[in-house]
Amino acid sequence: MEASGLTLKLLLIGDSAVGKSSLLLRFTDGSFEPCLKPTIGVDFKVKKMVVDGHAVQLAIWDTAGQERFRTLAPSYYRGAQGVVLVYDVTRKDTFTGLESWLNELETYTNKSNTVKMLVGNKTDKPDREVERREGLQFARKRSLLFIETSAKTEDGVQHAFEELVIKILQTPDLWDKNTKKQGFQLMESSQKEKSLCSAYCPLS
Repeated sequence: MEASGLTLKLLLIGDSAVGKSSLLLRFTDGSFEPCLKPTIGVDFKVKKMVVDGHAVQLAIWDTAGQERFRTLAPSYYRGAQGVVLVYDVTRKDTFTGLESWLNELETYTNKSNTVKMLVGNKTDKPDREVERREGLQFARKRSLLFIETSAKTEDGVQHAFEELVIKILQTPDLWDKNTKKQGFQLMESSQKEKSLCSAYCPLS
């Protein structure tokens, strides 16, 4: 399968009010609303873009950060090729909470090579609590892509999604069904075991 004409599933995760919906709105509609209501359950937007000469369609899922929606998580993660993990650079607690999001990600994603990106949002605000080098250090330690953004000023937003898509396109296993046609049905049926395993089994 050619990369062109692909639909990729991306997921935005992170604590409530870190700006996930604002990032999505800025990226898909080019707009910014300072007072967005919290996402209830999940929101969904589609965006077409051309990356490295490939026309791809992005199906982007924006998840609620509140604890009461976390039980819905497994269905969101299924089949995601890219995950954007967002924190607010002005709220240290959203940064320290990243570890539990990563654990959840490991538990529910059924692809061990899902591309993950860490995004420090709200860089336009003066009262920063998390330094850029801290975010970079965290990302390097866990093999995540890293970028800082501001949904308000648009800084880094387009670049973040482009970087993520480029990395996915460089990982054909994530999207090229031809490489797996033989045992595809078998893989589908063993996804449950795989997703359980990924939380505890060391990656080979």
